[in-house]
Amino acid sequence: MNEPSARRERGEAIFKEVFGREPRPGSYPEFLQITVDHLFGEIWARPHLSVEERELVALTAVALARTDWELRGHIGAALNLGMSREKVVEVIIQLAYYGGWPVANNGLRVAQEVFAELDDVAGKDADHDQ
Repeated sequence: MNEPSARRERGEAIFKEVFGREPRPGSYPEFLQITVDHLFGEIWARPHLSVEERELVALTAVALARTDWELRGHIGAALNLGMSREKVVEVIIQLAYYGGWPVANNGLRVAQEVFAELDDVAGKDADHDQ
């Protein structure tokens, strides 16, 4: 197996572990390929940090950047990796001191929305099972 295909397979596997789904091409499939191959296939595959630790770094970075779309995805990823809601909230609260109160306020708002959506889906699933 050549290196680019091994990197792609590694990247796809890590992406699926983190987000709980296969990568989905959007408007820019080439950018997704770069993301899977390089970000997940190389950077996330490096030693010394676990996938969970890397997710905390990513969650922190997107919260600080106030990129709500990415923050929603990384809150979901953190939960998918087994982190508690309380841990996600605590990370965001700590950012108030490093990134400012507006960063934490925005992050907590996004987290609350994600949690409510997950609760709504869980409630619908529970209703459907009955």
